Amino acid sequence: MPATTENNQGSFLGRISIRRNQVMSMDGSHDQEVEDLELFQKHVGDRFSELLSSTNTSSGDALLSIAWLRRILDEFLCCEAEFKAVVLMGRDPSQIAKPPLDKVLPELLDRVVKSLDVCNAVTLGLDAVKNLQRLAEIAVAALDQTPLGDGQVRRAKKALSALVAAMLHDDSNAAAKGTERTRSFGRRAGNNTNSGKYKSLSWSMAKNWSAAKQIHAMISNLAAPRGAESSGLAQPIYMMSSVLVLVMWTLVAAVPCQERNGLGTHFPLPRQLGWAQPMIGLQEKIAEEWKKKEKKGNVGLLEEMQRMDKLGQSLVEFADSFQFPAEAERLDEVKKHVEELGDICKKMDEGLEPLQQQIREVFHRLVRSRTEFLLVLDQAGMLSTPAL
Repeated sequence: MPATTENNQGSFLGRISIRRNQVMSMDGSHDQEVEDLELFQKHVGDRFSELLSSTNTSSGDALLSIAWLRRILDEFLCCEAEFKAVVLMGRDPSQIAKPPLDKVLPELLDRVVKSLDVCNAVTLGLDAVKNLQRLAEIAVAALDQTPLGDGQVRRAKKALSALVAAMLHDDSNAAAKGTERTRSFGRRAGNNTNSGKYKSLSWSMAKNWSAAKQIHAMISNLAAPRGAESSGLAQPIYMMSSVLVLVMWTLVAAVPCQERNGLGTHFPLPRQLGWAQPMIGLQEKIAEEWKKKEKKGNVGLLEEMQRMDKLGQSLVEFADSFQFPAEAERLDEVKKHVEELGDICKKMDEGLEPLQQQIREVFHRLVRSRTEFLLVLDQAGMLSTPAL
């Protein structure tokens, strides 16, 4: 997390903590609460604006790269911490149970439960990406030889063919055929005579679980507050719901997950809201990438996977036409591709495990926050229940 962002968050949380512990008049309290809500909106907008602008510069992290996904998870955790401070910190539990919060807050908590499944699915998907990395590493080790002989090329071709085949997946076809408890990237193990080499490229989720259905369920009743509600606590709850859905949608778009058919359509956000505009910009960019890759049936938009797939196909073509001794010019081209593939493997080796740890952190943070909100709702229920 950038130092300025961390400092801004610290000062914001400290400011709310001090204010909530002060004894203030009702008018002053309302004015300061409005100011806190406006500041929270600004922080959310700024965070996603930075994420969006970083994808437009050559020096920034590429959209949907491992490093970029880690950034969006960082920003999510910051938003979540500030959200709890705005809605919960030092607040009378009875305020949380009043309309419209008595409706929109349970809806947010329901989205949180659904997002936990998404976190699990994405974590398993990243395990499968690690298996792709291992196949690429086998190919790199085989082709990084001088002189390059038939044996090394055959070994590389076997690994690369498995890699390229594993990267292909038709979500619509899979949805039509139904799901299995264990899903491979591209093929049903039972129908594949070479299923042994694909076995490690699979994940386990509940039989009928669908990433697309999960995201659509999170979006189904997501609506911006109107009228007087738009200036109250319903607004940050809507904002946090939107941030949660966007982050989960992004993870599912980037990482191989079970049944993603139909996720290319992004959910609507009100364009008139300043904080939502950079989020809309990110949605549109990701949806555009999705449309480009959807027809090819690619398993995920993770930037490193896309580059790995392209290089893998090029090197398979080289292996198919290889004759010893190969032309020097062709070998120079292959060497560049092998070096690039090696760099991608290195990035994966350095980034995938921290990314998984971050997703686990998001998972546990969401569990804790949901528990905190449920406790407050329980307290509010007890306060409103007349003594016998």
